[in-house]
Amino acid sequence: MGDTGSAHGEGKLSGQFFDAAIGLLQRVRDEEGEAVAAAGALLADTVASGGRLFAFGAGHSSLAAQDLVYRAGGLALMNLLTVPGAVGVDVMPATLGSALERVDGLASAVLGCSPLRAGDALVIISLSGRNALPVEMASTARSLGVKVIGVTSVAYTRETKPRHSSGTFLKDHCDIVLDSKIAPGDAELSLDTVPAPFAPASTVVTSALLQAVMATAAGALADRGIEPPLLRSGNVDGGPAWNEQVFEEYGDRIFYRR
Repeated sequence: MGDTGSAHGEGKLSGQFFDAAIGLLQRVRDEEGEAVAAAGALLADTVASGGRLFAFGAGHSSLAAQDLVYRAGGLALMNLLTVPGAVGVDVMPATLGSALERVDGLASAVLGCSPLRAGDALVIISLSGRNALPVEMASTARSLGVKVIGVTSVAYTRETKPRHSSGTFLKDHCDIVLDSKIAPGDAELSLDTVPAPFAPASTVVTSALLQAVMATAAGALADRGIEPPLLRSGNVDGGPAWNEQVFEEYGDRIFYRR
């Protein structure tokens, strides 16, 4: 049966996007296994030793960070580290967020006012890893004794120039790097009749990569005889009561309820 709706067919394009996303997921599964295991172990070590967990991402990278926080099936100890104006497109104008990512000194100011301390772990998500905000966030956090897991596309370091004054990328300031394999530009499809590439897959891949890390961390804690502090859905019977018990036990390490 031929394509319908256009010369290329909506079904054909959607299938191509799914194929591209599946291919990227297979790559990170096959090529990032050791890094995922190491990241999961690092988070488990942090929880077991009394540390707190934080996640940060600017712009659309914040979507994957938010997906880890107060999440059914996720670790209750994961907190969102925010930079006002840089979290997402809710700020007006939306372009302000992109501008803030390039400001030297902003990350240090934010960390100085945050609850982050030595012994904690921070997941930093930045697709390009080239802007000042994630680079400085990682380097400053490590100087404070915080373990840093960076989620980025290493391909950007080969095809773009860093924007931070140090001349470095996010990956240069991390204890563990998870490579999302996303090509520079974050667009999986192109057509001769469309002047720009389209269909980004970074959110799909990055979120899956991080949920694999969280699953690994939960399993690592269980292997040590430590019950992982997991949240249940508030929309299933018994879920809210379960979560309240977790909040009570770990309240000193949870900041999104304050």
